[in-house]
Amino acid sequence: MVGIRVAFVLLLHVLQFRVVHGQKLFAQSGNSDELLDFSTTQKPGDTLELSSLSSERFTRLSHPYFPRHSARIKKSNFCDETVQAYTGYLDIGTRHLFFYFFESRNDPDTDDVMLWTNGGPGGSSSVGLFMELGPCNIVSPNKTVFNPFSWNSNANIFFIDQPVGVGFSYADFGETVGTTEEAAKDIAAFVAIFFETFHKFKGRGFHLSGESYAGRYLPVYASEIYDQNAKLAAANLTTVNLKSVLIGNGQVDFFQQLKSYYHMQCTGVVVAPMQPISTCVRMQKAIPRCEKWTKAACVDHFDLMECEASLSFCETELILPYIEKGYNPYDVTKMCCYEEPLWIEQYLNQPSVRSTLGIDSSFGDYSGIAFDLNMAFTKNGDMLHRNQLYIAELLERGVRVLIYAGTYDWICNWIGNERWTLSMEWSGHEEFASLPLRGWQLDGKEVGKTRKAKGLIFATVFGGGHMVPHDKPAEALAMVNRWLVGEDL
Repeated sequence: MVGIRVAFVLLLHVLQFRVVHGQKLFAQSGNSDELLDFSTTQKPGDTLELSSLSSERFTRLSHPYFPRHSARIKKSNFCDETVQAYTGYLDIGTRHLFFYFFESRNDPDTDDVMLWTNGGPGGSSSVGLFMELGPCNIVSPNKTVFNPFSWNSNANIFFIDQPVGVGFSYADFGETVGTTEEAAKDIAAFVAIFFETFHKFKGRGFHLSGESYAGRYLPVYASEIYDQNAKLAAANLTTVNLKSVLIGNGQVDFFQQLKSYYHMQCTGVVVAPMQPISTCVRMQKAIPRCEKWTKAACVDHFDLMECEASLSFCETELILPYIEKGYNPYDVTKMCCYEEPLWIEQYLNQPSVRSTLGIDSSFGDYSGIAFDLNMAFTKNGDMLHRNQLYIAELLERGVRVLIYAGTYDWICNWIGNERWTLSMEWSGHEEFASLPLRGWQLDGKEVGKTRKAKGLIFATVFGGGHMVPHDKPAEALAMVNRWLVGEDL
């Protein structure tokens, strides 16, 4: 029965993608001369201008607080001819995290900085870049087009393949991490290196954003960055001005999400009931047992084997009926698949594109999904956390949080996400939970519902699926632009 649970985790950003899986060939230390041929090496305490970077060679960046971490970055102008673009790696010993960075189309010298990550665990953020909110959209295996709704319209934005082993990220000997807490230390170090080195960004507002399993990643990453700031300040080093966290259709609380699968399939809350009456009746009977068992085994007192067993029961009764019907887990109005992930893989495996990005020639085929990493996180029970505990602590410290959800998503649906935001214990709980949902508008038309109190916003986007920027790009950009300047939805 554990196999069902593994399949469920993969659904968070894997199933329904048409993919060709290539095997990665990891560069050994003696075979990576091309990748390690730097034009300049930045010394601790030095500052650099992005405009001074080379398009032919990487420049290595270091940080006095992180002697095991360094980064390398180069100009890699592609995707959006209207802005400067860069690519590079965060190096931690023999592990290497790949990133893209695009300057803002508006004013890179004043606009805030944002980092985007996709979920999985094991999904490449190239999906977010080329299929959702990046400066260009993939339209065939050989072509991208300008995306007028890119989130770099008013922000400087990173897309990062993380944890190590995802996308173009790699380890010399295939090693990886197995928990979000481990991965958080690398992300926090990377962010600190960036703000310490590039002087013009010091003090600039920083926002963590992502979707799906990012509901697990980002609360932990933001907490690590926040706590790290105290250590950096004590060492008289640059701190990170962490302003907010944005989570789209996130897997924040697996426990609150379970019951929502019944509502999505049987109550007509979004679309007409999708299951036979007999199946819905069985689900209703299973819900009390599911909630009682998972609460005892996963919430009140965590026991990994018992928690896995309880979830296997819940998923068999509440999730499997949907999967067996062949519905798209990311959009209840669709069947089957997306073409773009396969196009992205084919595009990023072209030698000319890889040369522009600075990918080591000894690196094997790019794949949008890292199944080995997914299995490592699964074995460690990484997805069995209730991450609103981190979100509550961030809110108490003045870090704003936006939880948004497309109403057509099934796997991390808006019902489950609203449920945990209403039940989360924090100083703003009473005010937030007492407010009704109200409409928010774009161009005079209501495009979703929202609720807001003391730095927390919950928002739905009508007609959006799991990937809101893909399905509703204008609404997604309007939402983000308002969020960045502190405007209400």
